[in-house]
Amino acid sequence: MKIIVVGCGKVGSALARQLSEEGHDVSVVDKNQQVVNEVSSSCDVLGIVGNGGSYSVQKDLGVEDADLMIAASDSDELNLLCCLIAKKAGDCNTIARVRNPIYNSEVGFIREELGLSLTVNPEYAAAMEASRLLKFPSAIKIETFARGHVELLKFAVPTGSALDGRTLAEISKNIKGDVLVCAVERGANHDVTIPGGDFRLEAGDTISIVAGAKSARAFVEKVGLKTRRVTNCMIIGGGTIAYYLAKNLLESHINVTVIDKDPARCDVLSEDLPGANIICGDAANQNVLLEEGIGQMESFVSLTGMDEENIFLSLYARKAAVKDVKLITKVNRINYDDIIDEMNLGSILNPQHIAAEYIVRYVRAMENSIGSNVETLYNIIEGKAEALEFLIQIGSPVIGIPLIDLPIKKGVLIACIYRNRQIIIPNGHTMIEVDDRVIVVTTLMGFQDIRDILDEEMPAGIQGFQV
Repeated sequence: MKIIVVGCGKVGSALARQLSEEGHDVSVVDKNQQVVNEVSSSCDVLGIVGNGGSYSVQKDLGVEDADLMIAASDSDELNLLCCLIAKKAGDCNTIARVRNPIYNSEVGFIREELGLSLTVNPEYAAAMEASRLLKFPSAIKIETFARGHVELLKFAVPTGSALDGRTLAEISKNIKGDVLVCAVERGANHDVTIPGGDFRLEAGDTISIVAGAKSARAFVEKVGLKTRRVTNCMIIGGGTIAYYLAKNLLESHINVTVIDKDPARCDVLSEDLPGANIICGDAANQNVLLEEGIGQMESFVSLTGMDEENIFLSLYARKAAVKDVKLITKVNRINYDDIIDEMNLGSILNPQHIAAEYIVRYVRAMENSIGSNVETLYNIIEGKAEALEFLIQIGSPVIGIPLIDLPIKKGVLIACIYRNRQIIIPNGHTMIEVDDRVIVVTTLMGFQDIRDILDEEMPAGIQGFQV
């Protein structure tokens, strides 16, 4: 597809890179010559310096023949203008990044009136992910499928737990439940395995399970991990993510302390979040954290604009807060991945990746062939494993055939089927039906249609093991 991306910031750059790697014809535009050069040199895209809200600039980019316009600049108003012009000039699909909390409650009206295909709010999406994690603190990551009915939980195997040193078959005998272990990450290189029944878990492994919400929590409780949500939270940084997160936590009756060093911002937060404890101070000063009760905090979320500060604050909180404190650390720069993985920073929050997943999911849905549609897409681990939800439609080649008879590619697992409000952890005799929501986990990247899981040269059969 021919795709135009306006804005070469963190979100725009991440999108241009991923969409280019997936084989799309991508053009980018930004007012900053340096960032355009950086994006153009790092991936196979056409870069133009200019104002994406200009009709003449869009025309130079080929908007009249474009399939999709993605407006991801720092200005909501410019993004909306870009999409409006693109819709009129080229009648292409349009996606706008809309961040301002003022617009958040009106986004449905804006989308309908301007004919937008999709709106994305990275800060709101990041805040909702952080909120889910604080309500299930043992999880490193929580993703939802089938409109929230199915969950994918990622958590580490603790030393000496009921999982440590046991095969999945052994665990199945002792811990029964409708849960599927769909992926295991191991080692410094985070090698990803889709395990069978003879796979033996080790302390330090990061496992991903797929199940209904109740089954997932029951399983985690049985293996001795914490499932009770936190009762208090300290948030460092008073930006947009902090506002969305604090508002959500307060509505769930979780005590919230927000620390920010900007007096003007603290005044705004005090007015907008009357139930929160808003502190104007520098969190880099440990005395401020001690005075505000970090020693009693069950969760700590570092959301400043500097990755380095967030990392150091989380490291300090792990020592100063209560045992097993839930940490969430916002890190934007991708080139830090290899370092931060060794630092035990809890859950890493990356708004640009979250936004990119939303948009790539939509792009793949646009490309689907007859028979299915990509409804949900998550990176289990960046560049190594994905979890996708397909809505099965009439004409799909997987309908009515037992899974054991389907020639499924190696590195692909059908993890769950959601049908008529029922969650099915499939076995070899399970058959897929029209209107099923099928969750697939794979170490192969770029699936756009359910038929991509099939390989006629492969013998029939499925991988994975239910516990």
